Amino acid sequence: MDQLKHALVVGGTGMLADLTIWLVKNSYHVSVIARDNSKMENLIQRTGKHNVTPVLVDYKKDKELRYKLKEINQINGKIDLVVAWIHSNAENRLEIITKELTNKAYDWDLFHVLGSSTDPEDLKKTINLHENCIYHTIQLGFILEENHSRWLTNKEISEGVVEAIENDKSNHVVGVIEPWERRP
Repeated sequence: MDQLKHALVVGGTGMLADLTIWLVKNSYHVSVIARDNSKMENLIQRTGKHNVTPVLVDYKKDKELRYKLKEINQINGKIDLVVAWIHSNAENRLEIITKELTNKAYDWDLFHVLGSSTDPEDLKKTINLHENCIYHTIQLGFILEENHSRWLTNKEISEGVVEAIENDKSNHVVGVIEPWERRP
């Protein structure tokens, strides 16, 4: 029997819930970091209770986050893929995650989900990543519809992340980010 690939999704019960389900359906065991137990239970029900490890932790709490990441590695093995939606008020969490997950024996992919106002090139200059981490950015934009614009739906966000993963895109924009003055 083939061993499942292991993915970690930070924020995998909210706007990335459909991505989590897609990963499970595509031969991943998914460790999901989230804070809300009821959303986690809902996600587990949607996956059929298969191949999901719930990791209830507030990623803004450094010590708890480090502990949980070590635990994930011990229980589920090496992580092949990380998808991280981390709010800007927790900026060093990405470095904590990558430091705890880095294993010099293999390369792994990090898909960093960013808001529409984040400049991916400026951000890359500030992040300290290990050489075995293959860094990708996914910038969330908005949708232009006739005479108005709107923010992306959770489904559109998950579909955009799936597209970036499937096509191994280094930089990917979901929706549009220009013209800036048309954002919702």
